[in-house]
Parts: sequence; structure tokens; C-alpha cells
Amino acid sequence: MEVAVIDRVIENIRSLPIKCALAAISGGVDSTTAAVLVRRAIGDRLRAVFIDTGFMRMNEPMHVRESLKDILTIEVIDARDRFYRELLGLSDAEEKRVRFRETFYTVLSEVAREYGCDWLVQGTIAPDWIETRGGIKTQHNVLEQIGIDTASKYGFKLLEPLKEFYKDQVRELARALGIPIGIVNRQPFPGPGLSIRAVGELTLEKLDVVRRATQIVERRLEGLGLSQWFAAAWEYDVVYSEDLSRMVSGLGGLNAYLFRVRATGVKGDSRSYGNVVLVRGDPGNWGLVYDLYRYLGASPDVTHVVYELMGRGSGRYFVSIRAVLTEDFMTADVARIPRGMLMEIAQEVLINDDRVAAVGYDVTPKPPATIEYE
Repeated sequence: MEVAVIDRVIENIRSLPIKCALAAISGGVDSTTAAVLVRRAIGDRLRAVFIDTGFMRMNEPMHVRESLKDILTIEVIDARDRFYRELLGLSDAEEKRVRFRETFYTVLSEVAREYGCDWLVQGTIAPDWIETRGGIKTQHNVLEQIGIDTASKYGFKLLEPLKEFYKDQVRELARALGIPIGIVNRQPFPGPGLSIRAVGELTLEKLDVVRRATQIVERRLEGLGLSQWFAAAWEYDVVYSEDLSRMVSGLGGLNAYLFRVRATGVKGDSRSYGNVVLVRGDPGNWGLVYDLYRYLGASPDVTHVVYELMGRGSGRYFVSIRAVLTEDFMTADVARIPRGMLMEIAQEVLINDDRVAAVGYDVTPKPPATIEYE
């Protein structure tokens, strides 16, 4: 089946009047699969680049280039200072995403003109434009589907060979194309990167906290068969909620607090930007932790519920561990990770960064939460 699909996609690409196509590679399975398909169709008329936005994980640009060197030649474009100028200081989740999109495509437009490319290859898949059209959150790689004319605005036409596929289907295509298994199974990483995992006001310090915590969380949870696992960080600024504490009073010695920051969720088919609840205390039975969202997520203003694993008396930031299982990324279940493992990860994060005051585990499925926080 995959071979027939691949042949059809390649023939469709060959039917287009492409002089030169620029592929924006992230290192994930979507953008890589799209680029490989186009390369098979047009050969050396494809140019591949990786835009270093400054919001990447540790050593990511070099890791991506090295991982794909046998199937794609990738040029790394250093645009960190430009993205920092545009995004640092922003707090609103949607404003971050929109500003990132504008900066990203302005940079790509300049690169495309330099190379003489008239098409841009993207790894846009179905959930990207479905969520953007639905108003849940703006995916940076969704343009034409929301009425943006890329030819007049940026000077290139869009080539999105995967836009009708879902993640599991893209992985099947990638295997059939011979893409390295490390890329096929690589967990998704959002286009805006750590800028939307540094929740709330975007600062260089918060980015550094997220980057360090991400390295620990990804390493410790790798190999468990998870769909996505990462760390996010925001200010450890909470206020006690008597109403929410009452909702979990029957689950043991638990209390609920509200963070100052807000996060994105899904209510029905639309976007919700609401409260992040912190739960502290001993649930008695660890399994009850995974029921917290059933009690607290029913509140219309709550989008994420996080259970505090470990804390200390000093530090400015809270680190949240997020780990989910999903087939299509439209819905997702919380991964039930042993308490001991989570406590070890929390301890390592605290030991390695004295700016972190506490570490928790997000126990909210999608919906009512989104997988990311912004």
C-alpha cells in the first residue's frame, strides 16, 4: 500500500512546474518524509535547510544534520538573534506562535530568493491545519489553509505532500522510503520549539531552564514506548484554591493551587486558554493521581492539572514533565509512569538546576488539555 501511495505522491509532485524547491527540515518525521518524497521526484532541484531559531534542544542543529547526512544534504541557517529580537518578552501563547510564524517565513523567503527557489516544501500533516482552522492553536506551518497567499507574501508556492495524512500514516511512508528509524520514531517537536514550552513570558533564562530539564526528561523516559515526552517550565507562583481543594478532598491529603500562568486546552472542538492547577499532598494510592483531572478538569476554567512530585524551599521556576500516548495526536492519554521513576527524574532536575523550585507531572489527557501548553 505504501509503495502505491508513494508513487502517486511522487507523480503529483512531478506534474508541478518546479524550478527549485526549498525544504525546511526540522529533524522530525514529517518534514524529513516530505523532503525525501520531493527529492525523489525532482532530484538536485531540492535544497534542504535547517533554521536554527535559538529555541532548539541542546545540540539539535548538528544532531539533525548528522542524522540525515546519508539521505539529505542540509545547510544550517543561524537565525537565533533575529528570533530573539522578535519573541523575547512575549507572554501570550498565540502571539508567540504568530510572531514565530512571521519570522520563520520571512527568513525562509530570503533563503528561497538567494537560492532561486520558487517552491517551499513543508511537512504539514492533517492535525496541523485541523487544529489551526478549529481555533485550538496556530500551527506555524499552516498558511494556505487559513487564507495566506504565500506567493504574493513570501515569493514561493507551497508544496505539502503530506497534508492529508496523519502521524501514524506518515511513519509508515517514512519506513517504506528507507528513512533512518531514529527519525521515523523520533517524537514530535513543535515548530516554535522551546519558546512555547517556556510558558508565559519568554526569557533567555527560562529557555535555559527548559533546555536543561528537557535533556534530562527526554533521556530518562526514552525507550518506554511513549508518543511524546518533554519538559516545560514557568514561574513557581501559585495561590491556594479552596474550591478546587474541596473537589479533591476525598482523594487523600491533597490541596489544589492555581498557577499565575495559563495554558491552552481543548473544550469541545475549540481552543480554551485557562488555568493550570497544581495539586500537592499524599494521594495515599498513586493510581489516584491519574484521576485528578476527572475531578478538576470538569471545571470550565481548567485546562491542565499537574501533580507536584518534589520541591524545595528556594528557586524561581516550576518544571512540568509531560508524557503521553497517542495514535494520531488528535487525542492523547497520560502515560502511567511508575512513581519511583518520576521521583528520580524530579530529583535529577532539582540537583542540576538550583533555579528550579519544584517539579511535577502533568496528568491531563487531550482533551481537555492540549499536548503542549501553548
